Amino acid sequence: MSYVKDAFNLVKQRDPDQPEFHQAVWEVFETLEPVFELHQEYRDAHILERLTEPERIITFRVPWVDDKGRVQVNRGMRVEFNSAIGPYKGGLRFHPNVNLGIIKFLGFEQIFKNALTTRPIGGGKGGSDFNPKGKSDMEVMRFCQSFMTELFRHIGANVDVPAGDIGVGGREIGFLFGQYKRLTRKWEGVLTGKGYGWGGSLIRPEATGYGQVYFLREMLASKKQKIQGKVCTVSGSGNVVQFCVEKAISYGGKVVTMSDSSGYIFDKDGIDEEKLAWVKDLKNNRRGRIKEYASQFSGSKYHEGKRPWGEKCDVALPCATQNELEAEGAKNLVKNGCKAVCEGANMPTSPEALEILLEAGIMFGPAKAANAGGVAGSALEMSQNAAFEEWTREQVDDKLDQIMTGIHKQCSDAAAKYGDKGNLVRGANIAGFLKRVHARPAYQAALERGGPYAYA
Repeated sequence: MSYVKDAFNLVKQRDPDQPEFHQAVWEVFETLEPVFELHQEYRDAHILERLTEPERIITFRVPWVDDKGRVQVNRGMRVEFNSAIGPYKGGLRFHPNVNLGIIKFLGFEQIFKNALTTRPIGGGKGGSDFNPKGKSDMEVMRFCQSFMTELFRHIGANVDVPAGDIGVGGREIGFLFGQYKRLTRKWEGVLTGKGYGWGGSLIRPEATGYGQVYFLREMLASKKQKIQGKVCTVSGSGNVVQFCVEKAISYGGKVVTMSDSSGYIFDKDGIDEEKLAWVKDLKNNRRGRIKEYASQFSGSKYHEGKRPWGEKCDVALPCATQNELEAEGAKNLVKNGCKAVCEGANMPTSPEALEILLEAGIMFGPAKAANAGGVAGSALEMSQNAAFEEWTREQVDDKLDQIMTGIHKQCSDAAAKYGDKGNLVRGANIAGFLKRVHARPAYQAALERGGPYAYA
């Protein structure tokens, strides 16, 4: 058995109840096989065992009082995965399905994603099984204050810098940051995604969605294609999706779907700026369901309990949640002539679906590269905070564009260097891996031997 498979079996043996984590680990491990075949130094240093074991895991109780005066108890956690190149960095997720396996899978992905940004940030993730949907602002405030009362002792601007994720937007970040300041008597850039008036970036909510489309643009350009005129199917309707759609429209793409956990809408005429503004109000202010879109705009249909991958498209942009694009959806995309899939969510494509797409020759932008715009924007916000500067919207957007263009080049170059030209999945994993380990003795030994790691 190979070293890579041995290391993976150890992960499964140690954490048998964490399937999402297993999936994330194997998707990286299998693409790194050529690297470990070439270099004994990495096997001897047990790099994979060190990468898959978090440096620190913190779990804690979060008691809070609802509007009826009843005490509620949730579980909070923070997985500080890897600090090899900088402070831990990754979002907080508030969702009922949050458990340690999901947080570890997200944190593991974050290691490579953050490395690809070229910013000095490590990998981490956190969250709680608290569900902010249906809660009043006061309930959310009391929960966030209780959550931060425990978390504050483990984070800091040069230690661990959380951000927002699913269920954690500007409202939640505001409550968390306010409590952090009360407890520490410090103003520092310890949370990203803050409001602009108190240290936030002018392009923070937009960063993941914008970055995804910048990466898609580079993918298509490598095949001498453009976004203009492409029919795009998109899943989700939250923050990432809203700005992914906004940027795709600006490049001339025709977006025909959006979704939420109940189903999806199909608009044959395409979602324009006016319709998108209505969706933003629906989701951000009224906190409604996407099915209301079909009643508001003629020519659109709502499909209950389904995902949009059966619709004919040129580009698919899965932006909702993990494993939402399964084998059947991938077969439909191939059958309907899809040319590119670019991930906006974390690990939204199942292993079976990924295999189908790659075998069909469809361009594929993996999440750890394509949705790195969010953490890149967060890193830029950290830079602003550290320098006590305010950057214009144009400055931030330009830097984000440069970062995403650079990420695509890193992935493309690494794939070509290791004999799999055009495979951005393998390229992203290898490039992120090399960045993480480049300061370690085993890496230096490989360089001295004149091996292909000189690529970095």
